[in-house]
Amino acid sequence: MHATNGDPVLAAGCVLWRRSPFDGELEICLVHRPKYDDWSHPKGKLKRAEDALAGAVREVEEETGYRCATGPRLATLHYMANDRPKQVSYWAAEATEGRFAPNREVDRILWLPPTGARHRLTHPRDKDLVDELLAVLRHA
Repeated sequence: MHATNGDPVLAAGCVLWRRSPFDGELEICLVHRPKYDDWSHPKGKLKRAEDALAGAVREVEEETGYRCATGPRLATLHYMANDRPKQVSYWAAEATEGRFAPNREVDRILWLPPTGARHRLTHPRDKDLVDELLAVLRHA
């Protein structure tokens, strides 16, 4: 069922991470969307009747070219977008394989250490997800 004006737009995504191939340190993947000229975590709207976790994994692969192994569920963010309420569910996800190719929605990705990712993210609400991922990985 598609959202009506009062219903939130449902979306899902992941805080995608890997160990650097150079030094083994934690890196977080950010995507650049030229339509909005912003840096964010990979995410997108769910298809009709799509499970949120399945949608998050699909969006990661579509936007970054990477497959992932999902981990713990992270925060669900609520905010207004285009005068509509939006609800985005997030999971921690480790990149397992893949290669980025620019696409219609995302023209660049960056793999950054957590401090760099926090600094590069456009929206403050996305920065808290970096801290949440770090807490989850510390307790894994």
